[in-house]
Amino acid sequence: MYLDRRALLGGLAAAALAPAVAQAQDWTPPAPDRELRVPVRGGRIYARVNGDLAGPHAPVVFVHGGPGSNHGGFLAELALADRRAVILYDQLDSGLSDRPNDPANWTVERFVSEVDALRAALDLRRFHLVGHSWGSTLALEYAARQPGGLLSVTLGSPLISTRSWEASTTAQLRRLPRETQRIINVHEAAGTTDDPAYAAAMSQFYARYATRGPVPPYFAAYRKATGLRRNDAIYQGMWGSGEIRGTGTLRGYDGEPLLSRITAPTLFLCGEEDEMTADVLRPLVRRVRGARLAVIPDAGHSLPATHAQAYMAALRPHFYAADPKPALG
Repeated sequence: MYLDRRALLGGLAAAALAPAVAQAQDWTPPAPDRELRVPVRGGRIYARVNGDLAGPHAPVVFVHGGPGSNHGGFLAELALADRRAVILYDQLDSGLSDRPNDPANWTVERFVSEVDALRAALDLRRFHLVGHSWGSTLALEYAARQPGGLLSVTLGSPLISTRSWEASTTAQLRRLPRETQRIINVHEAAGTTDDPAYAAAMSQFYARYATRGPVPPYFAAYRKATGLRRNDAIYQGMWGSGEIRGTGTLRGYDGEPLLSRITAPTLFLCGEEDEMTADVLRPLVRRVRGARLAVIPDAGHSLPATHAQAYMAALRPHFYAADPKPALG
């Protein structure tokens, strides 16, 4: 089911009346109620928890993108802890997690296994799983295993396959000025992506399809206070030099056959001006039984940070519909 702009805006108008959804201008992310380091293959990963893990509504685990990004992109979603526990974590070699920087650890299977380790450490018997970008790759792989206790899955701006991703990003590239396209294509073909001209051209792509909107100042303050940072070595090794084309170990990735194996209620999300477009997503959504697609108006790829209100307005009903219902009588 596709949620169009009018339907989503109507939902946002209603959600704006609810204090649980609205964030005041001076809102800042709360300190974690709990922090832990979870042993995984290759080291330990950092995780933080806000909210009651034993509360009436099932917890939600957010899986960040990259590869090599960190949990900081989901700071705004800590507001969801007013109703359920919110769990953010950093993948190995990212953010505040251990950094052995061993490429042998940089496999899809090993990153997926971190979700199991996190579940065991927190005794998550039932939970919701939300991925974004590369994080959606991991959420897809996890959900396709049909694990017990997975109540719902959300695939936000997802890398389902390198083929579908590049179909989307190259289509978006063609909407930029011809000279910008030429510079990007020439340098990527020549392998000269360290050229300043390439960086300048890619900044146009990122401004239109990635950041696209102001990021609240608390993101920078949080990064400074915690020392949170990216790991570009993973990104370059697994994906490549830029968002448009994959040249790393993920260049042949294809998770499309996994879509039909998902049995948990599934929500796809993307921005109206995302790197991963709704046009490319729609046929993929149809391959998951009962899945829905929500398109966030005017948002780009960084929508959990730049369009958090709309993002959470789409997530909340998805979670509530899949939450266990109290027994009657």
